[in-house]
Amino acid sequence: MGETAPETEARKLAEDARDRVRFEEEALDLADQVYRVARRLVSSREEAEDLMQETYARAFRSWKSFQPGTNLRAWLLRILTNLNIDRGRRVQRSPDMQPLEEGDYFLYNRLEETGGANPDEERVVERLSQDDIVGALSAVPHNFRDVVVLVDIGDFSYADAAQILDVPVGTVMSRLHRGRRILKRELADRSVVEG
Repeated sequence: MGETAPETEARKLAEDARDRVRFEEEALDLADQVYRVARRLVSSREEAEDLMQETYARAFRSWKSFQPGTNLRAWLLRILTNLNIDRGRRVQRSPDMQPLEEGDYFLYNRLEETGGANPDEERVVERLSQDDIVGALSAVPHNFRDVVVLVDIGDFSYADAAQILDVPVGTVMSRLHRGRRILKRELADRSVVEG
C-alpha cells in the first residue's frame, strides 16, 4: 500500500525543512570567517556588518541553489564578493591610480629615506595600527582588493579565488600582484606619516 498524496507532500515538506536547517547551521558556522573577509573588503565595521547581513540574507533566500557537497565557504564568499562589487559600482569611487614603478620594496625604500637606519619588519609593524592597515586595504581598488583579501587573508588558492570572483586564474594572479603593490604603497605612505 503506497503513500497518499498528502503523506508524500508532508514528507517532502519535512525533508525540505530539515535540509534548510542543516544548511543554515553550516552557513552560520562560517560566520566568523565571512565577517573577517567582509571586514577586509570595506573600511568600517558597520559596512562589514551590513555586507555580511546582506550576504546571509541572500544565501538564505537562495539556499536551494547551493549544491550540497561543494564548498559552502566559497559559495558564501562569492555572494559576499559580488555584493561588495555591486556596492562599489553604486558608490562609483574613482581611485587614485598612480604609476607603480618603484618595485616591491617600496615600503622599505620609503622608510629608509625617512628613517635613516636600516628598517626592519618589526619597526614597520610598530608604526602601523590596525586602523592604518584596514584604511590602506580599503584604499586599494575593489577589483584588486578582493583578490588580495581572498588569497592573502582568506587563504584561498588562486583557483578558488578565480571561481569565487568568476575570472580566469591568470586574472587573479595579475590582480594579486598589482593589489599587493598598491597595498604596499598605501602602507608605506601611512607608516611614513605616522613616523
